[in-house]
Amino acid sequence: MLVATPALETSPDDFAARFAPHAARGELWPQPEGSPLMEFVVGGLPLYLFDRTGPYTAKPGLAWVVIHGTLQHYAPLAQGRPQLSSPGVSQLEGVGQVIAVESRRTVVVEARMPLVLSGFEPLKDVQLGDWLSFVTEAPLHGFLVKE
Repeated sequence: MLVATPALETSPDDFAARFAPHAARGELWPQPEGSPLMEFVVGGLPLYLFDRTGPYTAKPGLAWVVIHGTLQHYAPLAQGRPQLSSPGVSQLEGVGQVIAVESRRTVVVEARMPLVLSGFEPLKDVQLGDWLSFVTEAPLHGFLVKE
């Protein structure tokens, strides 16, 4: 029997509006013609984000972007220190503190920048203030927040 996995979002616009308070401020670089990826540099780290807000809406320059990653792996930690690196194109690995619990499957983590992290299964026993180590699946999604 095939069981449908619940959607992580209702629409790109709703998702961007819902998580706008957790957007990261950084610099967008020009998007190559026809590329679905936007290059976003935040905290000195270049990220390649799958553009969820539509083609040609992301203009080069300073911008607010909600960064959303789907968890490949996560583990609670007794304590931590924010860390973030990119082990592959459009993928993140790091340690961060949970600053918001949005649902049983979605949390916001501060790991040198705010990140919205979701799992297809419930994130068991994750609470506000917890430290998590995590690895995301590729690609990361980017939602441009309209100012």
